Amino acid sequence: MSQEWNENQPIYRQIRDRVVALILEGSLAEGDALPSVRTVAAESRINHLTVLKAYQQLVDEGIVEARRGLGMYVNVGARALLSRDERDRFLNVEWPRIRATIDRLGLDVSTLLSSPQNPQNKRRP
Repeated sequence: MSQEWNENQPIYRQIRDRVVALILEGSLAEGDALPSVRTVAAESRINHLTVLKAYQQLVDEGIVEARRGLGMYVNVGARALLSRDERDRFLNVEWPRIRATIDRLGLDVSTLLSSPQNPQNKRRP
């Protein structure tokens, strides 16, 4: 896990978000063990209680499970749950802001789709 921290968000939350990203990307699959609390703490040079708080949040959300004496493991269905939550957050939080910007700038679909930043419009060699 990266050791660069954003000062605008608690470190435990950033750790939680990084684990979520690893699950969504497929780097951590259902049934995989998370790195140990002590390993993450040592590599990141942070207090192990901070890592534990992040992992506990994941447990509380049903994304991972704690197996006594074994560690933390990604729950079956975690990726689907996270994908659904991410879609809902995008549609209910991010998209309204994006849509408002599009409206404010007077952009239309054809302008957006013909934008050079649109990956579909990049020239292929």
